[in-house]
Amino acid sequence: MKQFFSNFRGDAFGGITAGVVALPLALAFGVSSGLGPSAGLYGAIFISFFAALFGGTNTQISGPTAPMTAVSMVVISGIITANDGDVNIALPAILTVFLIAGLSQVGLGVLGFGKYIKYIPYPVVSGFMTAIGVIILLTQILPSLGYNPKEDADYVNQFKAQAEEVILKNILKDEAGDGILVLENFEETIDRASLISQADILKESEILASKNASGTIGALEVMPRALKNINWLELLLALGTILIIYGFKRITTVVPSTLVALLVMSGVAVGFGLDYRPIEEIPSGLPIPQLEIFTSFKLSTIAPYIFTGFTLALLGAIDSLLTSIVADNMTKTKHNPNKELIGQGIGNSIASIFGGIPGAGATIRTVVNINSGGKTKLSGMIAGVMLLFVLLALGPVASKIPTAVLSGILITVGIGVMDYKGLKAIPALPRDISFGPFKLSSEVLVMLVVLLLSTFWDLIFAVGIGLIISCLMFMKKIGDLTTEYSDVKVLKETSWPDEKNFPDHLKESVYIKQIKGPLFFGSTSDFQQLYKQIPETATTVILRLDRMQYMDQSGLYAMEDMIQDLQTKKVEVRFINLLKQPRYMMERIDIIPDFIPEEHIYSSLKECIKELSQK
Repeated sequence: MKQFFSNFRGDAFGGITAGVVALPLALAFGVSSGLGPSAGLYGAIFISFFAALFGGTNTQISGPTAPMTAVSMVVISGIITANDGDVNIALPAILTVFLIAGLSQVGLGVLGFGKYIKYIPYPVVSGFMTAIGVIILLTQILPSLGYNPKEDADYVNQFKAQAEEVILKNILKDEAGDGILVLENFEETIDRASLISQADILKESEILASKNASGTIGALEVMPRALKNINWLELLLALGTILIIYGFKRITTVVPSTLVALLVMSGVAVGFGLDYRPIEEIPSGLPIPQLEIFTSFKLSTIAPYIFTGFTLALLGAIDSLLTSIVADNMTKTKHNPNKELIGQGIGNSIASIFGGIPGAGATIRTVVNINSGGKTKLSGMIAGVMLLFVLLALGPVASKIPTAVLSGILITVGIGVMDYKGLKAIPALPRDISFGPFKLSSEVLVMLVVLLLSTFWDLIFAVGIGLIISCLMFMKKIGDLTTEYSDVKVLKETSWPDEKNFPDHLKESVYIKQIKGPLFFGSTSDFQQLYKQIPETATTVILRLDRMQYMDQSGLYAMEDMIQDLQTKKVEVRFINLLKQPRYMMERIDIIPDFIPEEHIYSSLKECIKELSQK
């Protein structure tokens, strides 16, 4: 317990600062999900507190994130539509799916899934993250323009015939459930149909219009209508928010620009009495457990979404563990991946019971926490308590926030979440596969497939297809290389013959490492352990690459990160016997010659030692 409060001052400041950063994002993600701002706030409170308390990363701040919200939107939209557009009726089923996701994460941690995170190829992650950004951008353009499909009378009227058909089908379905034979009691069917009012048809038409305009494809379909019916006030509020977020960063990063934008634009809207569209009212008082999850549970309702719930758990695991790695690099510590999954699972499970949307480790909030002095689990718990205080003290005030302001915030999130590093590398990657006269990089193909399928079809299936293609491509490349180098024998972890007479005066300052086998997404984690093996006395690192026949994009960036880190420590890196394919990859993104000049690439160890001895 004493150690728990060993850094109370730093943890308090870090937690409060991270909570401040989390507030506008939590509200925005809640509104975007379809469950309202309170769902985002509840998720941020409970996930932050319990993931920190039970997790395996001391400095991580958790809560709703862009990827988790994007997938949650699919679940929420599907279940609400299946329940005639009634959120209250659909809510127990939605929260049950979220509970399944949380419990699945706990199970993944107990089963030791954390160690397998390294096997997710970089192109799959890159395509998925970029798709998340595109989805957020496309789905937030409509609210930023002030366009609501339900309020477009001409658009809603297009669905009246379909709405009447849906209502009649529901009548027949109800009669079948009551044991009424339609053909024998047709008069009753007619009587029920005659009770359908224009208000009922209009309500159903609005539901169908909203459903048709949802998602990326729906947003693109109604975009021309939205552009013809721009609400200029809403657009100005959204644009003002975006400008402040990007502009204030140029002034200072001490105060979160997102929070500044939220306060300024909301203050303008309220202060001048503008006729804007506010967010849903945030309930006052403590969050109340949604016991309907257990009392009205129906397997048939959630059965189609059980796999999606498990996928949410998997996505949250990947998101959280990647953030844990970032935290490790900043704090020079080592997280416990399986314990982290258990903590995230507990946090998501409790959040679902109280009506919160699921979340994961949040990179930006974690970085803010560390930079502000957070060092222990207490910082994440304080962040959750801080958000709870905001809920209790400022709930009615927060309910006055304009919807367009949160849309503006989410647009900047969508822009920021894209993997620009992977996108910039597209022209440089080797074109190793052919489609007739066209040549394309296999890694670019995987990224584009995941990107397009995630954006316009299904996030879950897109990742699965991306993994399958990556595995097939990898097996082909390794098969080809194995055939080419079939005469090569596996080396033991001993010094090579030409290393036995290494000069004594260089033994303390020069560190030699043999890289044996391909450097790919499955081996990057082991490669990164080089950092820990290099002694502090070393001023030169020699990498023997005779047996590194192949390097993929994940391995390429792992090599780049290692070289950059060593150079910041004034440690030179030299290559021995660099083979054709890895050399080509490193030349394409200018590792050679920007980081490793030609004169530091040798054909033999003897040649390298000779030069080092002359220094």
